[in-house]
Amino acid sequence: MKIIFAGTPDFSVAALKSLIESKHQICAVYTQPDRPAGRGRKLTPSPVKKYALDHNIEVLQPEKLKQQDVQDKLRSFDADVMVVVAYGLLLPQSVLDIPRLGCLNIHASILPRWRGAAPIQRAIEAGDIKSGVTIMQMDAGLDTGAMIRIDECAITQDDTGGSLHDKLAAIGGQSILKALDQIVEPGFIPEPQNDSIANYANKLSKQDAKIDWSNDAVSIVNLVRAFNPWPVAHTQLNGDSMRIWGAAIANHQSSANPGTVINCDKNGLLVATGDGIVCINRIQLPGGKQTDIAAFVNSKTIDAGTILR
Repeated sequence: MKIIFAGTPDFSVAALKSLIESKHQICAVYTQPDRPAGRGRKLTPSPVKKYALDHNIEVLQPEKLKQQDVQDKLRSFDADVMVVVAYGLLLPQSVLDIPRLGCLNIHASILPRWRGAAPIQRAIEAGDIKSGVTIMQMDAGLDTGAMIRIDECAITQDDTGGSLHDKLAAIGGQSILKALDQIVEPGFIPEPQNDSIANYANKLSKQDAKIDWSNDAVSIVNLVRAFNPWPVAHTQLNGDSMRIWGAAIANHQSSANPGTVINCDKNGLLVATGDGIVCINRIQLPGGKQTDIAAFVNSKTIDAGTILR
């Protein structure tokens, strides 16, 4: 097939790589315009743009897809299908209708469990025990299209937002190849989603990652895992923001108020919650690097009775 690929972040690169190495032909890549990044705020190309240019594929970066000239250019590629992965632009119906076989989306969730911008992190935050990749036929709604296939994977207790991201990116790269074979099978019909069980995975914000110690220990540990590596769970220690990179459920009991430090030694920073105790094992103080607690207590400590807010 002749394929137009649309994607922007690292998550999209695995699928682009898989398609480039396949029997199919990538005739063009669409990605977000270069954005300022880093301390110098230098205009930086997206990971997808870098990968496409390295493989001598034409890259287009329109700000929007509604203009007639933009749609005419897209139409000129005479593509069979458009594969979309975390592109970041809304595709109007006029664009969805251009490829002969429509537009397929690689979505990092077992739809309709998590629609929206942050399905990977919201699945961990909610305590889900599995996730996956859904390949769907795009329609005008937000992740509402009929499903072509679902490939699942377990969410382990060691998974973070970062590790699950990498798992699902790899799965998506293989799943899209199988989906492309499926859509040309005689009589194949995608499965409609059950809207009544859908959830919306809201876009992440730093405020989402602020720990509420009145919540139970399981929820707090899930939040720490979900928001690693961004936006990173955080709390207030003596008026300063402390980032928490790693935590686990502690086998301890305490009647202390939520947010109270129970103990701090090389084995962990124990903090009372609304139900149970959290053992923090990796932190980052303002201006410092992230470090494990064992290294932290070699030079500093956090006194028992200190309140995290």
